[in-house]
Amino acid sequence: MTTSAYPDALAEVVELFSTAPRQDKLAYLLEFAEGLPDLPTRLQAARERMEQVHECQSPVFLQSEYQEGHVVYFIDVPREAPTVRGFAGILYEGLNNATPAQIAAVPLNLYEKLGLGDVLSPLRLRGLTALLGAMQRQAARHAAEGGEGVG
Repeated sequence: MTTSAYPDALAEVVELFSTAPRQDKLAYLLEFAEGLPDLPTRLQAARERMEQVHECQSPVFLQSEYQEGHVVYFIDVPREAPTVRGFAGILYEGLNNATPAQIAAVPLNLYEKLGLGDVLSPLRLRGLTALLGAMQRQAARHAAEGGEGVG
């Protein structure tokens, strides 16, 4: 498997998950769930202006900013949804501060590269794919507004 098109941080996460035994993948997801930072105070009161990812079983809200050619993400997932929060943590760790072109290069079937198709239900996987798609759409919008191509 080649991960050279991924941002370095995401390539490391893919390597970790793809080589892990099946029983460790859920434990890793929980670690990433714990690592997802809370929304900054300035966004906590403005959550209704964030994009909601409706395909997720849990309420997931996303916002991004474009800073010097890189996308910075803010993701809000309840702690009571550790699986979704864990995948959001993976995406946050792997894509935060990446360029729109790097984000666009990530395949929507990232969960397969991580080996999560074996441990999560299809309904959960659909939501995770939708979150990645929302992140890619926001990155593409920033690139179009900022003048950087993503393709």
